[in-house]
Amino acid sequence: MTETDDANPAEIREAALRLLARREHSRLELSRKLKQRGWADCDVEVVIDELADENLQSEARFAESFVRQRVARAYGPMRIRAELSERGLDRAEITRALETESPDWFAIAADWYEKRYGPEPPADLKEKSRRQQALARRGFAHEHIRELFD
Repeated sequence: MTETDDANPAEIREAALRLLARREHSRLELSRKLKQRGWADCDVEVVIDELADENLQSEARFAESFVRQRVARAYGPMRIRAELSERGLDRAEITRALETESPDWFAIAADWYEKRYGPEPPADLKEKSRRQQALARRGFAHEHIRELFD
C-alpha cells in the first residue's frame, strides 16, 4: 500500500485491531507497524488516539503485560526498564508497571543463577566475574548480584 491522502480510517483501525488482538502493543510500536504499511502519520495517530480513548490500546496494560513476560523469563529490573523505554513508555509508567508486578528480584536472580550454573561456587575470580557479568546483562542491579555472591 502506498501513502495516500484519502486513507480509509476503517482500514487503519482494522489493521491496528488485528495487531492488538495478537498481543498488547505500546503506542509507539503500534504506530511504527502501521506506518510501515504505508499509512500517513497523521491518519495513524488519529486512529491510535481513538483506540486509546476506547481503552483498546493501553500503555499501562502493555507495560504490565511486558513486565510479567520479562519476569517470567528471568530478566532484571534494569533491562526491563530499558526495553520499555525503547518502546516509548515514560519513566512514570515504567515505574508504575514494575511496582504493580513487584517481583522478588533477588529470588528471580538466584533462581536463574541456580538453573544456569548449579549449586557449585565459581572456581576462581575470573569465573566469578563472568557469572556476575551474565547477571548484569540480564538486567539485575548491583545489589542483587552482590547479595547473591555474599
